[in-house]
Parts: sequence; structure tokens; C-alpha cells
Amino acid sequence: MDNYRTIKKEGIHEIEIKKSKFITHLKRVQSKEEALTFIDSVKKEHWKATHNCSAFTIGMNDELQRADDDGEPSGTAGVPMLEILKKKEVKNVAAVVTRYFGGIKLGAGGLIRAYSGSVNDALAAIGIVERKRQLFIHITVSYPQSGRIENLLRDSTYLLHDIEYTDQVTFICVVPISEKEVFLQHVTEWTNNQFSYVIGQFGWIEVDAQS
Repeated sequence: MDNYRTIKKEGIHEIEIKKSKFITHLKRVQSKEEALTFIDSVKKEHWKATHNCSAFTIGMNDELQRADDDGEPSGTAGVPMLEILKKKEVKNVAAVVTRYFGGIKLGAGGLIRAYSGSVNDALAAIGIVERKRQLFIHITVSYPQSGRIENLLRDSTYLLHDIEYTDQVTFICVVPISEKEVFLQHVTEWTNNQFSYVIGQFGWIEVDAQS
């Protein structure tokens, strides 16, 4: 998974519909076990709730997904929640919507709108980010070159993560994997091929995505 959308952070969002409280809990998860543990923790915290409905999707192509109505009429809670996660294209996310019944029945259509709307509103409130897998590339140049190269890097689309000063100057740059060769070609031109480089580890950056 080089690039994918997910929630910005773990969070909780609450709405009220016809006196029923709908509390949405969202969390990043990496495995089925982690998702189930999260769901169980919410159920234990809200054990007095009328329902704790849940859904999760894991994997770039939603390879692992699950929906649970937890006592609501079949298809009115878990599946609508899951469909919102998939519609928003977020990956590796578990959602639990806790309902405290307020005494007014919503009907099947009302429940579908309530549970899907709860997750949709929570995603908007908590935020969605795009995680991008990047390469750390260390570019080393002489001191006379360093000022110009720093300015070019800062004016470029690449992220200048850090600068190390020893007998030479090393710029630690964060570069999209697909742009590695183009980046090195740029540096070759900027330095007239008077530089050395080391390919570092992979890392992740997160940028806000349209919800």
C-alpha cells in the first residue's frame, strides 16, 4: 500500500436523532484482531447502550470487511456503516456506532439514514487524510553548493526533512517512490553531477484529503 486514505486520528462524534443518541467511534486498525478488540472495548464501555453496531474494512481493496447490526433489524445498521466507509474510500478503519434509544422508533429507512449519517458526520468531523509512502533520500554536496541547492529544494515539490552539517552538507529529502529517478535527475542537473546520494528507509507522510 503506497498511497491510501484513512481517518486522521482516532475519535468520537455524537449526534441526536429523535431523542436517540448515536455515538460514533472511529479507529485505525491493521488487522481483524485489532478491529475486534476495539469493537469489544467500545461494547464494554457502553454496556448499558441499546446497540453497539459496527463495521470495519481492512486492505487496499477492502479484502477484509465486516458489518454487525448488533440487534437492530437486519441490514439497517452495520451494512450502511460499511458502505459509507467504502464510499469515502477509507482503508484500515473500524467504526462502532453506539445507540442509546430515546423512545421513538425510526423505522428501517430511518435507521439506515441514522447509522450511515452518523459515520458520515464522524468522518467529516474527525477528518480524512491520504497516507503516502515515501523514500528518504540523502543528498550530499559541498558547502559552496549548499545554499543554492537548499533554495532549489525548498522551491520544489519535494519535502526537505532535515539538513546535516559535517565536512559537507547533507539534505534529507522525502520523495514519492514513483519520482525517485526524476528527483535524482533534477539533483544531477542542479549540481552538475557534483553530489553523492544514499537511498534511505521508507516512510509515510499524511496530507489532508477531501472528505
